[in-house]
Amino acid sequence: MGGIDLDRCFSLLSEPDQAEILSFISDSDYPVKKEWKTRAGTDIVETLKRGVFMNWFCLIGIVIVIVGFALKWNSILVILLAAAATALVSGMSPVALLETIGSTFVANRNMAIFIIVMLVTGTLERNGLREAAAALIGKFKGATSGMVIGIYGVMRAIFAAFNVGFGGVAGFVRPVIMPMAEGAITAKGHKPNEDHMEELKGMASGMENITWFFGQVLFVGGSGALLVQGTLEGLGIHVELIDLALIEIPVCVIATVLAIIYYYVKDRRLYKKYYKDELGEEGLK
Repeated sequence: MGGIDLDRCFSLLSEPDQAEILSFISDSDYPVKKEWKTRAGTDIVETLKRGVFMNWFCLIGIVIVIVGFALKWNSILVILLAAAATALVSGMSPVALLETIGSTFVANRNMAIFIIVMLVTGTLERNGLREAAAALIGKFKGATSGMVIGIYGVMRAIFAAFNVGFGGVAGFVRPVIMPMAEGAITAKGHKPNEDHMEELKGMASGMENITWFFGQVLFVGGSGALLVQGTLEGLGIHVELIDLALIEIPVCVIATVLAIIYYYVKDRRLYKKYYKDELGEEGLK
């Protein structure tokens, strides 16, 4: 073999590759050294076992994530521990792990914009954003929490059609819409019920997801429209982006209207449920 150290070369291979080579040697009539034939017959099972064990052990990161989230540990810490553990059992060096994290962050740095949004939102909240939002809705005596969420849904769908975002749940719903919904309850002379507020959080978040999901496809050249176009193109169906937008308009309108009606009716039921004693007989009608 020209002085090539086969044992050395073999040791540099991964466990699955070693198992594949040993399996080939064991089953073939290739003229190889007798000790390699013997090794193939005796070591292949152990090599396969080690390969399978290592492949399963690489999933330890998933276990760490599940346990960490179940115990309500710090999310970032859990993810970093899971990444480090997975890299360790996979044979990745600390330097390679840091390089991977760094290159991935640089390639997806636009995703870090939410950090800026959170900082800006936190600063605005500290300077009275929540109080201002609650005071604004408090001026409209007939407003209800369901109406606030419905109006936000219409506004969100319109701006989504132009691919304009407000920061999502963390950047807009929590600091602006929720105080306005709470202000609508206070304006009627009721103390906001904690369970009712939790329901409203889910309703406002649901409205955000529905309107953004169906509204963003209306933007010609948006990621959603391009995804649909690419999928249809792969099936042999050619469509223009403007045609997709025109077809999506009634879908978005119907989805938004149905969501508004559903959340408005649900809010009325929740209002009667949590403020029954304060409303009286007339208020329950």
